[in-house]
Amino acid sequence: MPEQALMPDLATIREASRHVYDVLTPTPQIRWPQLEAAAGTELWVKHENHSPVGAFKVRGGLVYMESLRRREPAVTTVISATRGNHGQSIAIAARKHGLRAVIVVPHGNSVEKNAAMRSQGAELIEHGDDYQAAMDHAVALAAEHDWHMVSGVHRVLITGVATLHLELLEAQPQIATLYVPVGMGSSICGAIAVRDGLGLATEIVGVTSTEARATVLSVAAGQVVEAPVTAKIADGVTCRKPNAEAVEAMRKGVARFIEVPEAKVAEAMRLYFAATHNVAEGAGALGLAALLMDSARKPGPAAVILSGGNVDTSLYSQVLSHAV
Repeated sequence: MPEQALMPDLATIREASRHVYDVLTPTPQIRWPQLEAAAGTELWVKHENHSPVGAFKVRGGLVYMESLRRREPAVTTVISATRGNHGQSIAIAARKHGLRAVIVVPHGNSVEKNAAMRSQGAELIEHGDDYQAAMDHAVALAAEHDWHMVSGVHRVLITGVATLHLELLEAQPQIATLYVPVGMGSSICGAIAVRDGLGLATEIVGVTSTEARATVLSVAAGQVVEAPVTAKIADGVTCRKPNAEAVEAMRKGVARFIEVPEAKVAEAMRLYFAATHNVAEGAGALGLAALLMDSARKPGPAAVILSGGNVDTSLYSQVLSHAV
């Protein structure tokens, strides 16, 4: 798939907004004084933790399922793999369109994310020790049963997710630096598409965990590099094998990457709660953690994506009590 087929244009993203807003309203972007004091700059937080599933992924699922219903009306079952938020997105969107959703998760996945997916109507299968093993199993099941496979990165998913960046950058086009958590890459690809479509000079910084280096290594190498993942707190970005087209898009559109240690992720989660009383899951706190570490940040306003707030109670209590 060439890059231009992966990345949507601005008109397509605007059109996708109609399907997103059937279910949710635009999420807020807010300046919090205590966060700005810590960052030393004007700082906008895009609150994707305020979506109906507590994370940004729902946007992609809604647009994808609407498109699938039109393109392939005979499909009755969709399958995908996830650590949680993508699975919720697929489940809620599939149910909206009368489709069965089968979701594969790795063993040891978040108990509360699993419960959330089941509450949205998903049938869960546990397989493998990480996201990639779960994805490989989902692909095999799709082929075996002739189910529709929903990958982690797809043009239509990116189109839906890009609506969050359209909301942010149209409202605040003065943002000089935007920090985006990176798992498989749908959100950061959406940010690139919107930034370029609006003709803005915003620097996009990709953020991931020091314990999940595959994307950073792949972009540096200009090809997919598989690497082990050991992140526990920032489990939402535990990508062992990136998508090749997303890697190429990031190579061209991302200014640089920041890798955040787990201890800094926990600090950012605590700061979010103390300063705003918002719950940020580990992956959701990556942008703030990166900004606070960033000695190379451009002058001017900054923005971070609080991409989700779905963290297990037991882990969050450990984070708040400094036990991890």
